[in-house]
Amino acid sequence: MDQRLLFIAEHLRRADSVSALCERYGISRKTGYKWIDRYANEGASGLADHSRSRHAQERIAYPIRQAILELRGQGGMELGPKKIQQRLAERFGEAEIPSRTTIYNILKAAGRIDPQRKRRRVMRYGTPLRSPREPNALWSADFKGQFLTADQCWCYPLTVMDHASRYLLSCKGLAGPRLAPTKSVFKRLFRRYGLPDRLRTDNGVPFASTGCGGLSQLSIWWLKLGIVPERIAPGHPEQNGRHERMHRTLKRATALPPAATLAAQQRRMDAFRRFYNEQRPHEALGQQTPHSCYTSSNREYPSRLPEMSYPSYMETYRVSTAGLLYRHNVVMYVGHLLRGELVGLEAIDDGVWHVHFGPIVIGGIDERHNRKRYLSLKVLPM
Repeated sequence: MDQRLLFIAEHLRRADSVSALCERYGISRKTGYKWIDRYANEGASGLADHSRSRHAQERIAYPIRQAILELRGQGGMELGPKKIQQRLAERFGEAEIPSRTTIYNILKAAGRIDPQRKRRRVMRYGTPLRSPREPNALWSADFKGQFLTADQCWCYPLTVMDHASRYLLSCKGLAGPRLAPTKSVFKRLFRRYGLPDRLRTDNGVPFASTGCGGLSQLSIWWLKLGIVPERIAPGHPEQNGRHERMHRTLKRATALPPAATLAAQQRRMDAFRRFYNEQRPHEALGQQTPHSCYTSSNREYPSRLPEMSYPSYMETYRVSTAGLLYRHNVVMYVGHLLRGELVGLEAIDDGVWHVHFGPIVIGGIDERHNRKRYLSLKVLPM
């Protein structure tokens, strides 16, 4: 504080410019003007250090604070700050209500707000969406929104459709989106209709996961069969618009209201599939039926699942049972879903590699800095 008093005393005694005075005392002009203003407003006491702590939180009257906590659980529903603010205005008047941020902080301090769990996003890979015109070039698959039958059994309709012909290949009511029954449906379709080139889905289970490259056990199986998975962007169902449009028709025809049992619901969906494919003309098909436009694939389902193969310019490595890839002086965690599988490393620059599983780039490694290149892969020094 002594330096500040000397600065003010010299400022009052001399007519030098503030800039020259600040330069002599080794302070900025902003600081110099701040000291002058404080002395003018508060005298010598204003030159003392001020607290740098944040301003005290807005003081809220006890009745209002209690009303906030009460309104949080009103009617058996947890009202948010916006709705609570409106109720407070009705009860106490506009002038008395705190801000939404203050209401949120009061609820949080009282333990009335549960911290939201951070969702892990499915990793995207570079498979651009296409709209081919030939049957079996692209199939789309999805679970139509689940619902309860009259006997309180859950029905998750798994629908699979050929993109070009709109032919509804399957509409199977399952008890849930689990791997085994979903894979069984696709196995039956592959044996009956052959293999498509690509298969488009959303990012939910069992089609995708939060693992390496977003791959799931189901999509790994597809890749080994030579089927390239396509995934729409999260929150963009319009990228699978044909399928979504079919779902609306399916819902109106079979689930409003649901059938008495899951078996009865399946009979409804079977009847809908026959009508949709064989009798209902489609405007985009020139008023033809999907059945008249669809032909089976000439790619047969193999009796034995082939192993993944790679071009000769790629290095190939087998993933260990712990999900690790060992290469020279690094250990790369690829993921437990790919344990025992062959992956390929493609050199794209000096010391920079892309890691492939089939045609999909699932990550990479940058040996120049011995660090991970993609967040889905972990590169650890040995």
